[in-house]
Amino acid sequence: MIINHLDRLFVTNDAATIIQELEVEHPAAKLLVLASEQQAHEVGDGTNFVIIFAGMLLQKAENLLRMGLSPAEVIAGFEKAKDKAIEILPELVCATVKDTRDLTEMKSMLKTCLMSKQYGHEDFLSDLVSKACVEAQPREGSLHQFNTDNVRVVKIPGQGILSSSVIKGMLFKREASGTVTTIEKAKVAVYSGAVDWVQTETKGTVLIESGKELKDFSKGEEAMLEAQIKAIKDTGVNVVISGSKFGDMAEHFLNRMGIMMVKILSKFELRRLCRAMKATPLPRLTPPTPQEMGHCDRVAVEEIGDVRVTKFTQAEEHSPINTVVIRGSTLNIMDDIERAVDDGVNVFKAITKDPRMLPGAGATEVELALRIAKYGEAQSGLDQYAVIAFAEALEAVPQVLAENAGMKAKDMISMLYAAHTKGEESAGVDISSEKPETIDAAKAGILDNLPTKHWGITFAVGAATTVLRVDQIIMAKKAGGPKGPTKGEEI
Repeated sequence: MIINHLDRLFVTNDAATIIQELEVEHPAAKLLVLASEQQAHEVGDGTNFVIIFAGMLLQKAENLLRMGLSPAEVIAGFEKAKDKAIEILPELVCATVKDTRDLTEMKSMLKTCLMSKQYGHEDFLSDLVSKACVEAQPREGSLHQFNTDNVRVVKIPGQGILSSSVIKGMLFKREASGTVTTIEKAKVAVYSGAVDWVQTETKGTVLIESGKELKDFSKGEEAMLEAQIKAIKDTGVNVVISGSKFGDMAEHFLNRMGIMMVKILSKFELRRLCRAMKATPLPRLTPPTPQEMGHCDRVAVEEIGDVRVTKFTQAEEHSPINTVVIRGSTLNIMDDIERAVDDGVNVFKAITKDPRMLPGAGATEVELALRIAKYGEAQSGLDQYAVIAFAEALEAVPQVLAENAGMKAKDMISMLYAAHTKGEESAGVDISSEKPETIDAAKAGILDNLPTKHWGITFAVGAATTVLRVDQIIMAKKAGGPKGPTKGEEI
């Protein structure tokens, strides 16, 4: 449970969120935070692994430095072990994703990542996320073009997590501005500015000498606006979206002509909606050409819980943008589900780039530890101690898993080593068992994406060796006492 500097409450077990909201002051700790942030940026998952592993490497390095090794030897050993680990990883691949458009296959691949965030809801969430991602994949061209922005999340309080759903299209938590609330087979005109009568670019002064002239002047304005909206209506447009506001007079004419009005104030959301409907946002109130017009199967105002929402639905088989509607009893629960969905979407993207999967449940780490320890013993220099320490640091992952499951970590580690020595490469921690037991992670479907482990090890070693290269930390601290005068202020 974290309360950040703005007094906002977070209840989460997501490492990326925790370190993002903590104000880390120590420069060495900051390096680990930066490594974890880089992992989140690169893969979107495995941030916890980077922090745990880098911390363990530094702990082992401290013992080696106390033994009398120089930092250079420790760094050389860690780099050697990292290169060996990255070389071994492809040999441990136990599954490869054949088709990222296969819903059942992707569901099983995303389950492990979501299980680590939301244990107990992994089946439901993996179904939800895989459905949203598979449908948002580009139809033509390379599958690598999958964009995480194509899956967006809307949180609506009420009911429970299991009431969450996926919508083909987009959903906004606001009502339509006018009286028209439903349009089928919508032709949409998008305006980035206000939908209102256009004021002259230069300041003009009008001399009015009689009441009739005043009447005619305002009538002229009305006639101009009506002509503009009539021209928009004549192109076949039946939904108008504004990125700013609808003027009262414009609203009156649009209602009279049966055109639905939707206001979207976020420029980012407006751009996304244009991408979903293949529309072009227009800067001025002009009739759109057929190429600039957007198309949507249904635009309707609906009620979800007690929240009125405007839904843009695409009935096509593949919608370019999908929305995951998250329900929950409190905002904190929904925030945590949103973070889990976000991690799932990022892992899906990583799988489209590299479909190779490794056994999870700590199996990959133990197998790496076993092989790197053997490799370290064969080295001749002093850096062999650092290589062996690297192998021991990898034990941290199964150790944490065993401790979290309420088992004796030492017993579990020795059981895993025994299984891996026999040649069981995918033997991992069975967290559902009451006493320490191993499980075949590959057969049980507990799988991790290879780039997650590859980058996790790379960033953790990078952070640890950077800290080891530091001889002294020089920090400029603000002096106490009253503050001096600011620039431009009189003394």
